[in-house]
Amino acid sequence: MAWDTEGTKRRILEAAASEFARYGPDGTTIERIATTAGANKERVYNYFGGKRDLFRRVLRDELATVAQAVPVESFAAVDVGDYAGRVYDYHRERPELNRLMRWEGLAFDGEVPDEALRREYYAAKSAAVSDAQRRGAVTTSIDADHLIFLVLSLAGWWSAVPQVARMFTGEPTEEEHARRRAAVVEAARRVARAP
Repeated sequence: MAWDTEGTKRRILEAAASEFARYGPDGTTIERIATTAGANKERVYNYFGGKRDLFRRVLRDELATVAQAVPVESFAAVDVGDYAGRVYDYHRERPELNRLMRWEGLAFDGEVPDEALRREYYAAKSAAVSDAQRRGAVTTSIDADHLIFLVLSLAGWWSAVPQVARMFTGEPTEEEHARRRAAVVEAARRVARAP
C-alpha cells in the first residue's frame, strides 16, 4: 500500500492549527497533534521538525490563506469599508488565525517567526493605503501604516476577544454579526475618509 505523504502532511497541519489555536505553542504536544492527525510522532518530526518549527509553518500557512482570501492592492480601487467587512467575515469564519496571533505574542519575545517576510507583506498593505492617499481617496491625516493597522484592528478585534464583544453587544446571533459587521464597515470608512 502506497503511503499518502501529502495527505498525512495536510492532516498534521490541520491538527496542528487546531491544537495550537486552542493551547498555544507551549501547551500543545506533538503527541496530541499526531494522534489527532492519525499519524505517528516520528512523521510529524520528519515532516516539520520540532514544535516551534511546526508552529511557524502553521502560522505561515494561515497568514498566506488570509492574504489570498482578502487581497488588496490599492484602497484607491477598493473601498476601505468593504475591505474591513471582508476581514471581519474572514475572522468570523476562521477565528483560529486571531488565536494563533495572540499565542505568538505570548510565546515569542522580540522577533517572531518569519518576521522579515511578514514585514514585507504588511508593508504591501501600507503601500495600498499610501497609494490611495496619493490619489486623494483616503485621508492623509493618519499615516498609512497606522491607518491600515486601525482598519485591521476594527475588523479583527471582535474575534480576538469574543467574550468582551458578547458582554458589550450581546450574544453573537446572525443579527448581531450583521450589526457588528455594519459598524466595522462604517467605522473603517469614517476613519479613512478623505477630507
